[in-house]
Amino acid sequence: MDLEPASPSPAPAAPERWAAKFFTIWTGQVFSLIGSALVQFALVWWLTRQTGSATILATSSLVALLPQIFLGPFVGALVDRWNRRLIMIVADTAIAAATGVLLLLFWSGHVQVWHIYVILFIRSLGGAFHHPAMTASTSLMVPHKHLTRISGLNQLLQGFLSIFAPPLGALLISIMPTQGVLAIDIGTAALAVLPLLFVHIPQPPRQAARENGSVQKTSYWHDLREGFRYVVKWPGLLGLILLAMLLNFLLSPSVSLLPLLVMREFKGGAAELAWVESVFGVGVIAGGLALSAWGGFKRRILTSFLGIVGLGVGVILTGLAPANLFWLLLAANFLIGFMQVLANGPIGAIFQSTIEPDYQGRVFSLIGAGATAMMPLSLLIAGPVSDWLGVRVWYVFGGAVCILTTIAAAFIPAIMNIEQNKPAAPVEAAKL
Repeated sequence: MDLEPASPSPAPAAPERWAAKFFTIWTGQVFSLIGSALVQFALVWWLTRQTGSATILATSSLVALLPQIFLGPFVGALVDRWNRRLIMIVADTAIAAATGVLLLLFWSGHVQVWHIYVILFIRSLGGAFHHPAMTASTSLMVPHKHLTRISGLNQLLQGFLSIFAPPLGALLISIMPTQGVLAIDIGTAALAVLPLLFVHIPQPPRQAARENGSVQKTSYWHDLREGFRYVVKWPGLLGLILLAMLLNFLLSPSVSLLPLLVMREFKGGAAELAWVESVFGVGVIAGGLALSAWGGFKRRILTSFLGIVGLGVGVILTGLAPANLFWLLLAANFLIGFMQVLANGPIGAIFQSTIEPDYQGRVFSLIGAGATAMMPLSLLIAGPVSDWLGVRVWYVFGGAVCILTTIAAAFIPAIMNIEQNKPAAPVEAAKL
């Protein structure tokens, strides 16, 4: 049997009546995210109340990050090989089943701290499969011209969750036991799975071609290597991923150091911290509304770079705000929340519209793993630096480098023209 190169199939067009189908699935995922946020709050509070240990809280956060850091790059190849709708169904169901086990442990009074570690690990592993599958499916269901607005809508949702999930979680654990909150999460997971059982999600062209036998099937390890090669051979994509990782490294500590900044520099307490976090959430909502309505510049990279520079300005203002001008700290965090949406939304849309659908699972998993890995690494460095030079220093340094790096990236044609310089997808062998 002779083998001939098969020309890569074009990405399938978004289906007709895409909005009804997409938002049916999206609404189910919203319920699931609400349930997950409530569980996260309830478990953190239980660990805090039962142990009072910062080490245990830090360990629980680390356990939740490990699957995405170390397994994420390997999960992506599976997402591109398997049916993405089934991946989301299995991931949501597995997360709900793990939560059900924890519910029984709480109900029977046998729950231990290590049980929560295990469940957090399983939930994170499910998320490592679910997130790239959902993100990659979005680009096949939504017309590319609307992807930036959808990204803005997702950012808007995160803003609402950051504001309303904590007080709702606090209310629920005050009127019901922890297992009651866990039961709510299982119910919201069912609401996420139900639409997936009935709504069709298009599959990437090469995956469909492999299933019908028109092209040769390849091994998992071949697909994994091809995913890395795809990123490395596209300078614009690689440069944008490295830029995102650097910015995550610079800006992640600004969230963790915020309580110290409020307490030490502004002599504030829990109420002042809550005000800062709430105003940040309001900024995210405002940014989400603006991006959803506006859609950003025609060249989406310009919108992202505007957002990143604005983020840097907000972080610098946070570090420089005088102790007697608390309102300036609030304004700075509103700006951070608003600009975060402009930075993240268009970049996500660029990735979804330019990366070949057959490679999106692998690429999104690599991006997630790299960005997540920056969080513990940056905290290991920012913590001692802030203790040595003062907590304000990291804000000023991180914000300034953020701005300067973005300005430098604007002079790199491969990054600025990423939406036009996409290389040809690797050719696969056809069966004859």
